[in-house]
Amino acid sequence: MSVMCIAELLLWATLAVLFWSKGLRRRFSAMGAYITLHAISAPLLAVALMDSLEPRLHRFLPALPPHFFGYFYYIGYWAVEAASAVLLYFICLEVFRSALAPFPGLARLGLVVVRWAAVISLIVTVTTTSSKFLALAPTYGNGIYALVPAVTWSLVRSVSLLELCLLAFLCLSMNALRLPIRDVAFGLPLGFGVMSTSDFILSTFMSGRTSLTAPIQFLCESLTLLALAAWIAYSAMPEPVRKPVVVPVTSRIFRWNDIASALGHTGTRVAVQQPANSFFLTDVEKVVEKVLSRNLQSHESES
Repeated sequence: MSVMCIAELLLWATLAVLFWSKGLRRRFSAMGAYITLHAISAPLLAVALMDSLEPRLHRFLPALPPHFFGYFYYIGYWAVEAASAVLLYFICLEVFRSALAPFPGLARLGLVVVRWAAVISLIVTVTTTSSKFLALAPTYGNGIYALVPAVTWSLVRSVSLLELCLLAFLCLSMNALRLPIRDVAFGLPLGFGVMSTSDFILSTFMSGRTSLTAPIQFLCESLTLLALAAWIAYSAMPEPVRKPVVVPVTSRIFRWNDIASALGHTGTRVAVQQPANSFFLTDVEKVVEKVLSRNLQSHESES
């Protein structure tokens, strides 16, 4: 586990350097803030955790109160988790805008749906906090020490569900959106999908404090390393140039984009064209042919 934690620290640092050097922060600013948050907090929390388990830094910092690093790790860990959940919502918005950039109407309508999904996630968080609080109360007590992880875990679980829905949407609509699999807009939700799996495993099977060498900890840490490796690969390889999407006028996605663009605009007049009757057109053609034939016959008789 120590080797895996050191590898995670190195992967976060490598990802931060690649993400900022490639200029991806301009396109995904919330993702840049998310990576920076974890690249800075991960080593600090690792040092605090090691000292809380086996005090050593107190020899060099005797002025610190007892259990300082234990409280620092507790507060810092849950603060980073809560901030990450908030940033993940804005990352979903950035990925959604980037994936649907060729279709502004669908992008605008989809953002409204994502915002409503966030509201529903908050409602789910509030409704599931009580059950999570009761599960953590025997370990953390009935005070604020159990309430903070209960609220944070419920919020992380709700945002993880939103991430999985976004990944499923991109997988189903990649061909229609002309989104290449090497695009960072697909790589980011792919990594978050792996991390969401880890969060669901932890929130489902971990009821309280558990050993750092438990099998579930190794599984979740392996998924985290896999997600970080995928992000590093997407950040390192050259991003394909996304060509303008050219679709026929009769395509469904083009009509959906027009309908989505028209929604929400007041005062717009819509012209409704009735379908033409094929029998009526046939009769008109016959009348025209008869008139032309009569005119031709009259000209021949006169000549």
